[in-house]
Amino acid sequence: MSRIAAIILAAGQASRFRAAAGEAGPATKLVAKMEGKPLVRHVAEAAVASRAAPIIVVTGHAQDVVRAALEGLPLTFTHNDAYATGLASSLQQGLASVPSDCDGALVLLGDMPLVSPEIIEHLIDAFERHPSTKAVAPIREGQRGNPVLLSRALFPAVAALSGDVGARALLAAAQGEIVEVEVASRAVTFDVDTPDALARPE
Repeated sequence: MSRIAAIILAAGQASRFRAAAGEAGPATKLVAKMEGKPLVRHVAEAAVASRAAPIIVVTGHAQDVVRAALEGLPLTFTHNDAYATGLASSLQQGLASVPSDCDGALVLLGDMPLVSPEIIEHLIDAFERHPSTKAVAPIREGQRGNPVLLSRALFPAVAALSGDVGARALLAAAQGEIVEVEVASRAVTFDVDTPDALARPE
């Protein structure tokens, strides 16, 4: 059985959300509440309920409130001092914390609160059926979504990324070596960019 870590990217500044929310809004959208619970906690609880381990949270902007929102969960935290440089540095920070005996890492975005443990399990199952693949990605109605499972074979390529570039660039380069998993749920394409999006979609 494969050992897959989970990385929750929770370092971004979410400037678009904060601009829309105004001064009365939260320090980061990741602690804005949907159904009474911080967005990032929805994500973390889904990861905890899956067989992914360990679960690594990459903090950056407003790290104290993010950690407080996740209190009590069995998580490992790592802080990205360079979070303002963009997504690449947070992904690199997360992968650097993945134990050497893990076969890959599932990369979850902290602002995608509808991702379920079942979706995570579905992606890990697909990886185990195709152990030589470089990545597993969910697809909904022809659109590639998140989270994405990266094989350890892709980890060195992540080190070459810079700026606000994440796994999407790697997947484009490895197009023929990716397993795509059809997912009916909107969860894999829904994220929260503005306060209006906090109303849970049907």
